[in-house]
Amino acid sequence: MNTLYIGVDFHPYSQVVAYVSKHDGEIKYRSFRHSDKRSLRKFYEEAEKGSVIGIEATGSTQWFEKMKTGNPRLIRRMAPSYHKSDYRDAENILDLLVNDAFPEVEPRSEESQLVLSLLRQRHSMVQQRTANTNALQSFARRKGLKRFRMKLKAAREMLLEAAENQTEEFMLRSRFKVCDLLTDEITGAETRLKKYASDDERVSLVGTHSGIGLLTSLCLVHTLGDVNRFQKAAQIASFIGFDPINKSSGEKKRIGKMSKRGSRLLRFLLVQSVHSTKDERIREFYVRVSRRRGMPIAKVAAARKLLINCYIMLRDEIDYEEFCRRGEVGLCGQPTTGA
Repeated sequence: MNTLYIGVDFHPYSQVVAYVSKHDGEIKYRSFRHSDKRSLRKFYEEAEKGSVIGIEATGSTQWFEKMKTGNPRLIRRMAPSYHKSDYRDAENILDLLVNDAFPEVEPRSEESQLVLSLLRQRHSMVQQRTANTNALQSFARRKGLKRFRMKLKAAREMLLEAAENQTEEFMLRSRFKVCDLLTDEITGAETRLKKYASDDERVSLVGTHSGIGLLTSLCLVHTLGDVNRFQKAAQIASFIGFDPINKSSGEKKRIGKMSKRGSRLLRFLLVQSVHSTKDERIREFYVRVSRRRGMPIAKVAAARKLLINCYIMLRDEIDYEEFCRRGEVGLCGQPTTGA
């Protein structure tokens, strides 16, 4: 088979392929199940070495490498029809490849994928531990006990003494074991994350900003990648999902909620960082917005400013002290008060 371009509509367990043969220029289609590795491998091995493969960016293609990865929103936006099917999607990708209009995106490095996966796993374990702790606090309230700290041995003994039967005692001990196991695993994950951060100058640079800790700086650096590919701060906000949805038409101006199309974990960490930052301009901005729009909106707006601050620091390769100095003398174009 002499294949020039291959457009792939990829799904977790299957894919539909549209390709053009150099021999007759005819568009052909194939459908594969990922469990049928033999047929899938045979098809791509028979394709000539210089073939161009295009696919939408998705999180399930780590095993399916060496291809052009495209922005799924832009690919869908450039579709010639509102009708959608696997064959139409594959043909649309093929058409974009042939006409050199494929909106290619640069995939993350293997290290960035590992770091972000570990951050998500740690975050998931923290949520599970929190759920267990909340269940124990709920048990304590039902028994008329005061709030307690899980790490204290006296608190666990207090709960066990409040158990009225063996079943309640069994459930309590089971939750204690789960919390202890999760704590050990979270500690192990954080130790490994510290190793990734120790040799990365970008993480150390962002970590100098007030309120930005190890987890936030790691997530920020490995989510954004090369910040020089962004031309302005608004693109950073849009990439992370802090941009408001604009539905204006004619004389009607409608600015909706934020898009939330980026990294959910990074947005969460940035909002948490707002609570601990000592940056006076961000704190004043938070207070001013919270009086007008309420605390939830103020947290998101302050987190967006914190994100832009970190973007400028990475772009200009400066630490937080230098960033503040440039802001004071106007060399950064007032980065903490704009955008």
